[in-house]
Amino acid sequence: MTASKSAVEAVGATPAAAASSPQARTVRVWDTFVRIFHWSLVGLFTVAFATGDEIEWLHIRVGYAIAALVALRIVWGFVGSRHARFSDFVRSPSEIATYSGQALRFRAPRYLGHNPAGGAMVVALLVMIGGIAATGFAMTTDAFWGSQWVEDLHEGLVYATIGLIVLHVAGISFSSLEHGENLVKAMITGRKRAP
Repeated sequence: MTASKSAVEAVGATPAAAASSPQARTVRVWDTFVRIFHWSLVGLFTVAFATGDEIEWLHIRVGYAIAALVALRIVWGFVGSRHARFSDFVRSPSEIATYSGQALRFRAPRYLGHNPAGGAMVVALLVMIGGIAATGFAMTTDAFWGSQWVEDLHEGLVYATIGLIVLHVAGISFSSLEHGENLVKAMITGRKRAP
């Protein structure tokens, strides 16, 4: 039994009515954990950035929360739902370059999950934010307390990550336009247009 036929039978609707329902035209892509992780990270990173030099106790606690989120996301990258797994979106450098070239010519194929460039961005952001958390933690230890190079590295990683975030938002906007799809909404609802 096909998914659309079972949807028709489950609600007792006609096939035409079922085909026009939002559920029939979209599929679930982003699971609840991925969406909560994404928006929590956005909020916590913003708070951490805003409190860095102003409210140290809050900055440190938010840093621990970010580290925990990143650790959970890494685990979820191996055991989570299909499109949350690294195996679904981590691609070779040549595939990323090919996709990026296609995207710049508005000829990129549409991916239900992360496209190769988006997958690379996920990995880059996880690595950078993990580095920020690690250097932030190091600054609270006796070994690196007051260490200028660790503080400089921490700050450098923060600003490099902001650069990646700008590229991420630009990529989301570009891909949304190219494929006529609201990717921000998809990360809120978890649903994307069916292929």
